[in-house]
Amino acid sequence: MTPIDPAPMVADPVGLAAVSPKPQTSWDWRAAANFMAGGAGTGLFAATMLAGLFAPVIWGAAFAALALVGAGLFCVLLEIGRRWRFLNVFRNARTSWMTREAMMAVPFFAFGGLSWLTGWVVLGWLGALFGLAFLYCQARILRAAKGIPAWRKPELVPLIVSTGLAEGTGLLGVVVATTTATGVPGLGMALAALVAARFVLWKRYRRALGKTGAPVQTFRVLDGPRSGLIGAGQAAILALAGYAMLGLPLQGLALVLAGLAAAGTGWLFKYTLITRAAMNQGFAVERMPARGAGESAPGIKPGWTTA
Repeated sequence: MTPIDPAPMVADPVGLAAVSPKPQTSWDWRAAANFMAGGAGTGLFAATMLAGLFAPVIWGAAFAALALVGAGLFCVLLEIGRRWRFLNVFRNARTSWMTREAMMAVPFFAFGGLSWLTGWVVLGWLGALFGLAFLYCQARILRAAKGIPAWRKPELVPLIVSTGLAEGTGLLGVVVATTTATGVPGLGMALAALVAARFVLWKRYRRALGKTGAPVQTFRVLDGPRSGLIGAGQAAILALAGYAMLGLPLQGLALVLAGLAAAGTGWLFKYTLITRAAMNQGFAVERMPARGAGESAPGIKPGWTTA
């Protein structure tokens, strides 16, 4: 898309590079790994329990889901400066979505772990509900970071949730295609629907970001070939998932490829969003003051554009 300079502000005035948006440095790959593994893990657990309505529950997939979420939280622990103070995260439930994420993790692991140990499906459903709440809290963590234009859009919340569900369903497809003989009816259709919904929500988020504007580098990264959710890649996933629904030869391979691609592109998007597209707000002047009786000039907003 062709960048359009926002009015009335000047996008890139000369000599103001020092106050232009800069990449955030608080969160690195460890924070991104929590969103990647946590979203895929909770999505996988929910998809596993839902698939249990149509076929025997694959408890190995449930265990893998718990392990993924645990791995993501462990990466967050590695990022903490004073790691033995991690329990302080539970102290701000009234104001912090990070606290709420941690609070949802406790019953998720408790019910999910007990369901895996006992085989009780009811406990698994409770674990899935808390897992979905965990995924929602993760999305709201990004939304609450008001200083990062790429994160604060409300349209990002359903996009992050749908991405986690698509990743989890894709991983379940890989497990089903490689470990069971009967499969799960409608799994390919569910994966295709979630990937399509994710792409629609991505386009909605991208349009909303373009209307309000964002740092130039944010658009450059999100519109690049490594953003994860570009149309060609999603079309290929839909084609593979569609083939897997037809019952033709190599349908298992098609489901594996579709599932891996759905998870991989979702992970790439979240990694890109958190580590490469996350520019801070920068500085701006709404209107340039006038001297004497003259009229004020348009404001300046270095490093920003709409697209």
